[in-house]
Amino acid sequence: MQNPVPSNDRFDLYRAVTDKIVAAIEAGAGRFVMPWHVSAATGRPTNALTGHGYRGVNVVALWAEAVMSGYGTGWWASYRQWERLGAQVRRGQRGSVIVFYNHLNTAPTEDLDDSRHRLVARAFRVFNLDQVDGWQPPGPTSVPTVEALAEVEAFVAATKAVVVHAGSRACYRRDYDRIELPPRDRFRGTPTSSASEAYYGTLLHELTHWSGAPHRLDRTFGTRFGDNDYAVEELVAELGAAFLCADLGIANEPRPDHASYIASWLKVLNDDSRAVFTAAARANDSATYLQGFSEPEPS
Repeated sequence: MQNPVPSNDRFDLYRAVTDKIVAAIEAGAGRFVMPWHVSAATGRPTNALTGHGYRGVNVVALWAEAVMSGYGTGWWASYRQWERLGAQVRRGQRGSVIVFYNHLNTAPTEDLDDSRHRLVARAFRVFNLDQVDGWQPPGPTSVPTVEALAEVEAFVAATKAVVVHAGSRACYRRDYDRIELPPRDRFRGTPTSSASEAYYGTLLHELTHWSGAPHRLDRTFGTRFGDNDYAVEELVAELGAAFLCADLGIANEPRPDHASYIASWLKVLNDDSRAVFTAAARANDSATYLQGFSEPEPS
């Protein structure tokens, strides 16, 4: 169990989490670096006691916190959980807010979109390993990049999505139900990622769009976001790709061609403090759906 944030009528949980994410987006906007652009080594934020990865908006919130505070690890836990591990949070350290949802008289459930579930959101605080003394993480669990890329290729193949390599832009064509990408040799590496990682990160972005087709997850937003619906769908695809990159062990690099969406994302998040919760929940749904294609058939 995490440590709950003391009740305070003036504390707006949704706004507190959203503002942290907005601050991280604004900090990286000039370089197109969003809080979800993380290295393969950082991966998905993970609870140090349970070994479970965080989900949904908590992933984005903890990535944002790490960016803004300069934390270099993906290990997190509550004060009491660190104590159980024999570690001590340093004096004066402030915890980072995450969210769990409760049905009445049931255990907390992480990262459900409360626009679809009548649940009560509760805030908890967790601390990064960089704020703690007395604990060493387990040995490296990452796999070599070549093996990770082979796993991504198998992951994509399992979906049986149609991928066409042609032209100069990446997109999902809903009218043809296919993904279009530039030829592989058009992708370039960076100091922190390979050209192959850039290719697969883009493919996972478009695959997230593919998952939202009417005969799959049928992802729509009604009239809630109005003219910003497409920007929100792009945010879902960005987050979905980031979750998948983290789980598959490849770097998720910035895409300058998405710079045009940054202003729209900031407007949506500033206007609606629950928008990022919805986008992260839809992205989590998409990642789970796509991962399901790789699961073995029940015997």
